[in-house]
Parts: sequence; C-alpha cells; structure tokens
Amino acid sequence: MNSVWTGEPSVIYGNVRNNGCITSLPDNCAAEVPCLVDASGIQPTFIGDLPPQLTALIRTNVNVQELTVAALVNENREHLYHAAMMDPHTAAELDLDQIWSLVDDLLIAHHDWIPEWARIAQQARSA
Repeated sequence: MNSVWTGEPSVIYGNVRNNGCITSLPDNCAAEVPCLVDASGIQPTFIGDLPPQLTALIRTNVNVQELTVAALVNENREHLYHAAMMDPHTAAELDLDQIWSLVDDLLIAHHDWIPEWARIAQQARSA
C-alpha cells in the first residue's frame, strides 16, 4: 500500500494470474512471481520457461486449480472432491475416504459461502 500511495517502488512476491509470466505454465493459472509495486499499481515480472522438473511439480497444483474452476463452471460438486484428491499434500496425508469426509466437512462449515448447487445438507452426511 505504501508503494501505491507514495510511488516509492518496492518488490513483493504476489499471487497473480499467470498471463505469460511463466511461459511453461497455462496463462490462466495462479502464479507467484516477483512484482514491482509503485504508483502505477502491481506489475508482475516476466520469468519465462521454468526447468521441466519445476514445471511438472507446479503443474500438480495447477491441476487442483483447474478442477476447482471446472467444478464452479460446470456446477459439478464431484470435481471439488476430485480436486482435493489430486492435491499432493492432501493425498499424502489422507486416504480417499478421509478426503471425501474432509470435503463434506468443509462444504458444511462454509455453507453460507458455497453456491446452492454445491451445498451439502448436514443430514446428508450422517445418512
């Protein structure tokens, strides 16, 4: 905020829409890149191609992003479960039944923020 307000430039690492910053990843994914911040706002830095092993590693997170967006666009709640199952950290810690239960718990806990098509009733879980 100081840089935007005063114009004094600074560098932050921001999560932005990729838009070609990292050329080996899809344009529409989220990417964390160095960003110049000044009176003009936030300007992400062009990175170019990453080494293939880093692209592959990051792609595991992009897959989760894409499945989550597909759930929203297609109004398909099952894709929310699929996204959680594909998340490398979640998959390393929980089995498939535990992941399914975790997603159910999250849908219930965040009921007020969830679109109607994705909501899950408390009684459905206990059935």
